[in-house]
Amino acid sequence: MSARPDRQMIIRATAIKLIAVFCLIIISFISLVNIMILKGEKYQSLASEQQLYDSFVTAPRGDIYDANMNLLATSSTDWNLFVTPNGLNKSADKEKAEEIRSTIAKGLAEIIGEKEEDIIEQTKENDYYVLIKKRVGKEAADKIREFISNNSKLELTKYIGLDETTKRYYPNDSLASSVLGFVGDDNQGLAGIESYYDTTLTGVAGRVVAAKNAKGTDMPFTYEKVEEAKQGDSLVLTIDSYIQYACEKYLDNAVEQFNAAERGAAIAMDVNTGEIKGMAISGDFNPNEPFKLSAEDQAKVDAETDKEKKNEIRAELLSRQWRNKAISDTYEPGSVFKIFTASTALEENLVNEKSTFTCNHRYVVSGTVYNCHENIGGHGIQTLMQAMSNSCNPAFIQVGQLIGPTLFSKYFKAFGLAEKTGIDLPGEAYPNYHKEEDMGPTELASESFGQTFNITPIQMITLAATTVNGGYLVKPHVVSKIIDTNGNVVKTFSNDYKRQVISKETSDKMRTYMEYVVQNGAKNGQVAGYRIGGKTGTSEKVAEMLSSGQRGLYIGSYVGVAPIDNPQIAVFVMIDQPMGGVYYGGQISAPAASKIMADILPYMGIEPQYSDEELERLSVAVPDLNQKDIETAKQIIQNMGLSYKTVGNGDKVIKQLPEAGASVYKGGTIIIYTEDVESDETTVPDFTGQSAAEANNTAAASEVNIEFSGLASSASSTADSQDIAAGTKVKKGQVIKVHFSEKAQSDIAE
Repeated sequence: MSARPDRQMIIRATAIKLIAVFCLIIISFISLVNIMILKGEKYQSLASEQQLYDSFVTAPRGDIYDANMNLLATSSTDWNLFVTPNGLNKSADKEKAEEIRSTIAKGLAEIIGEKEEDIIEQTKENDYYVLIKKRVGKEAADKIREFISNNSKLELTKYIGLDETTKRYYPNDSLASSVLGFVGDDNQGLAGIESYYDTTLTGVAGRVVAAKNAKGTDMPFTYEKVEEAKQGDSLVLTIDSYIQYACEKYLDNAVEQFNAAERGAAIAMDVNTGEIKGMAISGDFNPNEPFKLSAEDQAKVDAETDKEKKNEIRAELLSRQWRNKAISDTYEPGSVFKIFTASTALEENLVNEKSTFTCNHRYVVSGTVYNCHENIGGHGIQTLMQAMSNSCNPAFIQVGQLIGPTLFSKYFKAFGLAEKTGIDLPGEAYPNYHKEEDMGPTELASESFGQTFNITPIQMITLAATTVNGGYLVKPHVVSKIIDTNGNVVKTFSNDYKRQVISKETSDKMRTYMEYVVQNGAKNGQVAGYRIGGKTGTSEKVAEMLSSGQRGLYIGSYVGVAPIDNPQIAVFVMIDQPMGGVYYGGQISAPAASKIMADILPYMGIEPQYSDEELERLSVAVPDLNQKDIETAKQIIQNMGLSYKTVGNGDKVIKQLPEAGASVYKGGTIIIYTEDVESDETTVPDFTGQSAAEANNTAAASEVNIEFSGLASSASSTADSQDIAAGTKVKKGQVIKVHFSEKAQSDIAE
């Protein structure tokens, strides 16, 4: 018979049990504290991940408009393709899972152009959401939906999904691309306006939270919370698409004509507000395909066999094509900078209209010899206005000596040349110049005519604007206002002046000087019917020539202002490193600026006022001669100051070239047909090098009409370009626009 536990044993056993229970309670309490408090957020997150599907919906970027509310950049709907491998990997039916995996890989590979084996590997990942491809496009998305529908028995909706996102789209391709910039794969701004105003343009992403089961697939209608994406604010630019197009067109023509190795830049700016109306960089890229090189640049990449060097060349060329030369590159302005030196001297009453300066070709400062471009004896005695028109370096060295380092540095800062302009674009470069304490006699001499320092093109045109607008320094900018999705104005950007630099009286004198320059020196900057002021400049790329050993590297530039009696717009053109043997700014940049002005001034509503000589070359509208008897038609043509040529022996006009309503210049030829002819085509002649009179005769002989542009009224000018290439087959009577310029006076700053 076994002994029964005594009271003491029972108490001891009970105590042990109580202690064990107490310990378990303590351990459980500590675990709960750890799980719920110390690591509560972590476990809650893990639980949510296991139970909920959380997806972000990309917000559309705000739109970008030009000054007239024409769309320049917008966002369109696109789709990201993803798979959900968890459902396959956790499937009990392994054979069916592999069938589904194979079907998915094969079907998607055919649609999106990816490798089948790569998609198979992605479907094996132990994850709920695996991105297969970003932005597949509408066509591919529709094919994916069709593919899912055609395989409904496999329930592919559990394993394939399309997330709605946005894609940036630029309707005008390369128009203003250097200003607009572009976005990356995640819709972040990478260049231009897209980068500078990225925060403004970027919206607030939406969110979809939905329940999912243990296999990781959706549980429809069980739980879903949607937060709508909010589109970013939109920008209204100061850029005018018409003016932008004119800047790009004539800049590209000049760069091609003069074979500019380092491209060029053109800017059109409102001189009174600082609003940029056009900013063109030759060789613009297409922001819809920003990583695509031009055919010429791609050939350079393809020619390299070493993979590492190939990548380096490609990266360098992409950076070059994206680079905005107008704000990111500095250059020595050369003689165009003489407007600064003249303004400063006039403002400080160091010179006046009667002051004279002597040029004997050479001028010596502290042992350094400076030569004038006028090789035979120099310019002699000249006023400041004449010296500016002659672009005489010795004269401006003398003006610089009157100014001195202290005043020169003071006005250099006052004109904003010692700092960035603050334009609302990324990548603006700092100027490089001699500070007052570093400016000796030779530095002062060379800076007086635009050498041995570097500024940006945007600084140069801002300087010109300040010179002619009454003396006020404006802040250049490309955005006028920010608007929300309802068109309400969120912010308007100020056109206020920074400060007044020179007096109105000095500004008035400088306008007179700059008009005199265009009338007597920079004649290629003239525009029929308009009073234009301007200044040319040519500078040697000394640093590059020293480092490379090359010779003859130049930059030709010109800045023009119109109308000079009431300035509204300034146009700057720079041609960088022309390789065709012609490099003076007056020869290569002034004609391009003249063409831009001729296009945009009438568009801006600035009415032309023609001289008698210019009126002789004005165009007239071709009358409707159809079915008129031949004698009446001839009389109408003669009364309009036009010539005619008849084809056939009939009594009535059955066809005419040019057609009714077309424009031809006075003296042009109308071809009237009284019989049908087998061919009414002719070949465009080459007008290059011909005077206006010679070109008119050539046009008549070829049965085409000519439209004169540029400096057609000057006896010494010749044709330098035409809008339809020689040798092209056109209809008889076709109007060919021919531009005339004269061999420019040298303006090189030596």
